[in-house]
Amino acid sequence: MNFDFSHIGPLLIALVVVFAIYRRLRRSFGQQPLRPVRMQVRIVLLLVIGGLLLPAALRSSAFLSAVLAGIVAGVVLAMWGAARTRYLRVSGQLYYVPHTYTGIAVSLLFVGRLVNRLIQVSGTVHATQAAGADSAAQGFAPAGMLQSPSTLGLYFVLMGYYVCYYSMVLWKSKRVVAEEVSSPPLSGEVEKRA
Repeated sequence: MNFDFSHIGPLLIALVVVFAIYRRLRRSFGQQPLRPVRMQVRIVLLLVIGGLLLPAALRSSAFLSAVLAGIVAGVVLAMWGAARTRYLRVSGQLYYVPHTYTGIAVSLLFVGRLVNRLIQVSGTVHATQAAGADSAAQGFAPAGMLQSPSTLGLYFVLMGYYVCYYSMVLWKSKRVVAEEVSSPPLSGEVEKRA
């Protein structure tokens, strides 16, 4: 019995995507340690990828308007979420508690578009295999991902959100005063409230 190794690549990609989605959703809940260097690296990476995608936005007015709408939507969501972000100090370490619903909304936009794209690619792959073509991987290639203004616009929603949100969290964390930093309740206080 021979094992078909051609299915390992898509399986590994699927596992990495599932893990990335899990980590993204996990960061939408509860207190997160403030790690300025990681946030700055993420900001730079998102901006670099966005800069590399900008030539695709200049192809047509539909792509350009999707990019601009995506950036505006991302920045508005980030400002909304950052205004509702709380800060905690635990054992001298500063934590931030992101606005849960905003983070979930942005994550669900990404997951929804990813699932939609995977369904489209799956249909394309099955159609090319039925026609006898041997180009199953072309449907998920980066060039294939840039065929849709909504895919590009959604990336810029994510980019606008995370660049703005992380920038605001970093900025506010340097200026947060003691009155704005809440301390977590002690275990005895939680039991008394219940």
